[in-house]
Order: sequence, then structure tokens, then C-alpha cells
Amino acid sequence: MTTTENGSGTPEFAGKRALVTGGSRGIGAAIVRQLLDAGAEVLTTARSATSAAPEGARFVQADVRTRSGAEAIAAAAREAFGGVDLLVHNAGGARPHRGALDIPDEEWQDTLELNLLASVRLDALLAPGMRERRSGVIVHISSAAVPVASGPFLHYTAAKAALENYSRGLAAELAPFGVRVNTVTPGRVATPGGEATREQWARLDSTPDQVSATTPPLGRDGEPDDIANAVLFLASGRASWLTGSNLVVDGGEFPRG
Repeated sequence: MTTTENGSGTPEFAGKRALVTGGSRGIGAAIVRQLLDAGAEVLTTARSATSAAPEGARFVQADVRTRSGAEAIAAAAREAFGGVDLLVHNAGGARPHRGALDIPDEEWQDTLELNLLASVRLDALLAPGMRERRSGVIVHISSAAVPVASGPFLHYTAAKAALENYSRGLAAELAPFGVRVNTVTPGRVATPGGEATREQWARLDSTPDQVSATTPPLGRDGEPDDIANAVLFLASGRASWLTGSNLVVDGGEFPRG
């Protein structure tokens, strides 16, 4: 990812204020690092106070799954920056089960809170400022497993499918105000969280399918920077005519017709 625009030598995101949820490790940390390298001021979040944000980023401990957590994150962003120009919803995940009918109510609710409602709440708190300034970018992180709708992860893929639908609708609503909303959809990426989830699935003795076991056609798992590259592209001026889009970054693992 280049850090200059139009060969001017100026960092591409100089003067931009970014909020990235779940930025202490994996894909989130890669997004934070790339934004910092590109000149942005960055605030990131994690549930745990022991999480370490990439050097140079501001950090707030908060649980994005709750309304109070979303309010604390928005308040921290306003205190640090006055507002945000870029909002990246990276926090997400779910625990696998043997099948869809084994997923308890509380995990359905928790998964919806983390993978859908966290974005809805933070957008409602921070997007109005973008709308008033008639400028801003929102990026939602989905999952390439959505079309597969695998039983062990059905709560997760259902929440991400809803997120994609919500993202398209919000894009249409905010486009007249100069605010762009897009989705990045990662495939299998080598991260600590991803490995832990695959290990949990293996312990269930489930039959491996393309969600958990298939190497993408490009011959390797993705790296966090592969996803961060896509996020920074959509956030940049080079994507100024893109909104309501879904950029799938999965090495060709899940072809979409």
C-alpha cells in the first residue's frame, strides 16, 4: 500500500481521523498499522485492557457488543479527534457448534450484537457527523463464508449477511451527503483468532468443508495485510466513486456468480 498520493510526497491519509474496532491483533492491527504509516491519526478498541494497540495508535477499552460500549467508543473518538473521517468495523467472530440447531439463544444474541448491532450503533453515533461535514468513509468487515451458510457457523454467517444488507442500505442513504459506505469480505486469513476458531471446530469432530479446510485457489491463506490493503483502498480517494460495494478478498476461495 502506497503512503503517498499523486506523487506529492504527502502521506495519503495525512490529517484523517480513523477509528478501527478490534485493532489489537490480526486484521485489525494490520489496518491500524497501515493507516498510521499512511499518516492517519488512529483510535482503536478491544474488550481487554491487556490488549496492546499498535505503537502510535490511541486505545480505548470497550465492549462493542453493548450500547454502553459503543457510546464509550464514540465519546473517546470525539474527545481525541472531535470526530472521525474513517470508521472501520473490524471486531467480529463467533464460536462454532456441531450444527445450527445446537446454537443456543444466548450465542445467537451475542453474535448478532458483535457482528451486526455493534456496527449499527457506532454508525448511528458517528455517521451523523460525517453527514454534516458531507465527507467520510465507513467500511464494514464481512466474511466470505456468507454464501456457504455452514451449520456450525450459521449464527455468524447470518449476522454477516445482515451486515452486508445493512451496509448497502446505509450506503444509499448517505451517498447524497458525500459519505461512502463499503464492505470488505475476507476469506481464510492466517490470524490468531482464525486459528483458534479452526481448532475449536476440529475438536467438534465436524466434517471439514470448504469453510475450514480448503486452501484458496491462489495457493495460500490470506495475510492480515491483504485485507488491510483492501480497506485502505476503499478508504482512499482512489475509490471516490465506490459506495455500496462489497470487495471480496479471498484468494478465489468462494466464487460468487
